[in-house]
Amino acid sequence: MDTNVELGSTSQTTPRDRDGEHIESRDENDAGPNHEASLNPVDGGWAAWKLLLAAFVFEALLWGFPLSFGVFQNYYSHLPDFVHQRYISVIGTIASGMSYMGAPLIIPVLKRYAKYRGQMIWFGWTLCILGILCGSFARTVGSLIFTQGVMYGFGFIIFYYPIISMVNEYWITRRGMAYGFLCSASGFSGIVMPLSLEVMLNKYGYPTTLRAVAIGLVVLTGPLIPLLKGRLPASTQSISPRTDWAFLKTPLFWIYTASNLMQGLGYFFPSLYIPSYASTLGLSSRQGSLLLAIMCVSQVLGQFSFGYLSDRRLSVMALSFASTLIPAAAVFALWGLARNFAMLCAFALVYGFFGAGYTALWARMGMGVTTDVTSAFAVFGLFNFGKGIGNVLAGPISANMLLFDRINVGRYAVGKYEVLVLFTGSCMLASAVSIAVGYLDVQKLRLRQRP
Repeated sequence: MDTNVELGSTSQTTPRDRDGEHIESRDENDAGPNHEASLNPVDGGWAAWKLLLAAFVFEALLWGFPLSFGVFQNYYSHLPDFVHQRYISVIGTIASGMSYMGAPLIIPVLKRYAKYRGQMIWFGWTLCILGILCGSFARTVGSLIFTQGVMYGFGFIIFYYPIISMVNEYWITRRGMAYGFLCSASGFSGIVMPLSLEVMLNKYGYPTTLRAVAIGLVVLTGPLIPLLKGRLPASTQSISPRTDWAFLKTPLFWIYTASNLMQGLGYFFPSLYIPSYASTLGLSSRQGSLLLAIMCVSQVLGQFSFGYLSDRRLSVMALSFASTLIPAAAVFALWGLARNFAMLCAFALVYGFFGAGYTALWARMGMGVTTDVTSAFAVFGLFNFGKGIGNVLAGPISANMLLFDRINVGRYAVGKYEVLVLFTGSCMLASAVSIAVGYLDVQKLRLRQRP
């Protein structure tokens, strides 16, 4: 998932693009000297690697499933009962969007009831499985939104963040490596899962496919849950310092917020609709799934690259400007004018790489807004919430932008997707403009401060 989550005293970022929440983990010193000798070692050892490998599998499979919804989007839109349903995309955007928006709610609960993390993992995991299983019996878009969307998304929130808090207890000085390892999980699953789901959907239909997915997740992830154990004693309590909200008065925070909101509002449309767009061009469903897989891999590479460049102290404004302006150009030029598989591949590579790189910059954005560590956590959480808003709204917004009666391969964006493509590119462009305005304001301030 593209989120940045902090669960420790050291400043590090986690995988996911669910990309910005921060949770404070309990410091091992809080466990007291009597417990220190009995604790497992950090940054290595069997216990640490066992937990990290189990978390990798959960990340790959349970986050990879909602990331592959574009395959379901294309399949559902061709079913006779759903062919004219405008809100199919809401199923996927609810599932992934809740993982962003729910962070500010689950983090305080997790910190307050840390000793129940094991129970939270079991409950959330079970809810995800039930959401998929119940979805196999759904026969309307509304019921799929509730099961495959709401139930799955809510369950994901409950089990995911306890796992991340455990990872942070074991990985401290090598936390960047641990997060990079987890971040790569969605890339690996993104290569296989969309193609596998496409084959199953076309051969067996969605009821059988969803039941098979539910069984597969139970078999592959269920036995790993007992391995998900934290390093610190359950009795250890975290002490959270007060958050200084003075950053809300900083103009730069609102510039970044505006940019983040606009980026989040447009970012999710290509992954939702590129398989359907390919189908409209007459390409096979296999090619549509392959495009989604290419985009998933490109997104992981982009997150790593932009994260690395930000660590090298390159200008965060320059990087964020590139990660919004280049995707905007790709949407207008490559997606809107795409008439063949090769052009869509080029779009998937460029958009995935640069678009996903934006969330890897949240940590540096937060550092530019405030120097207080606790306040930076709040900034990251608000960025994450803002992107979640865009993710959730993407479904209902796109439902009113598809022009079903204007399909013409000779027109821009084949007619049907013309408004959607223009809206996506405009959101990215507006995000870039916000960054440019922020840069000009910073330069003006520096000129005023010169003697």
